[in-house]
Amino acid sequence: MRHLSRYLLGAADRRALRWTDSYSLHRIIYDLFDDVRGNDRQRGSGILFADKGVRQGVSRVIILSDRLPRTPQRGVLETSPLPESFLQATSYQFEVVVNPVWRDNRSGRIMPVRGRDAIAAWFRDHAPRWGFEVHAASLQVTDVQVDRFSKGTTGMATIARATLTGSLRVREREAFVRAVCQGIGRARAFGCGLLQVVPCLWTITE
Repeated sequence: MRHLSRYLLGAADRRALRWTDSYSLHRIIYDLFDDVRGNDRQRGSGILFADKGVRQGVSRVIILSDRLPRTPQRGVLETSPLPESFLQATSYQFEVVVNPVWRDNRSGRIMPVRGRDAIAAWFRDHAPRWGFEVHAASLQVTDVQVDRFSKGTTGMATIARATLTGSLRVREREAFVRAVCQGIGRARAFGCGLLQVVPCLWTITE
């Protein structure tokens, strides 16, 4: 079972938890959960999250997890189970923050996809492996930014982020459910990859 949580943090909470960048937010969110991976560090964390920004001074973070979070020391955490039926619709509206990248075969380096049109094309091209197709006319790249932060003692990290919204139609249910529950793309530990979906009341057709 997956659990959907909304974490609300006021300015005093952010200061107390030392939320200053993506790495500190990663720490704050992961501290809410027991680490069940043991020595298997290749196993997924079972935690996805998305920073939804600040509204009236309150930061909102959405979390999808495969286990219940602990009660936080600061802020308000509201958690409810995600019904299995929620992922059985045919069409959805979606929003997602992704880390759009490609691998240079010559150098082996991971390179960012540049430009809104190229990012949209990257997302459409990858959608079939995630079990859905995108309604092309609805797809928007609403925000593009480069996030650079310190990873503690391991140096600096740079993540290209893009926020996409639109409509999708499920084509392969198992792959779609896996994409929602496990996330899509890279940098999931730092707030990318949570496919936020809302079932449509109508069926999307081209």
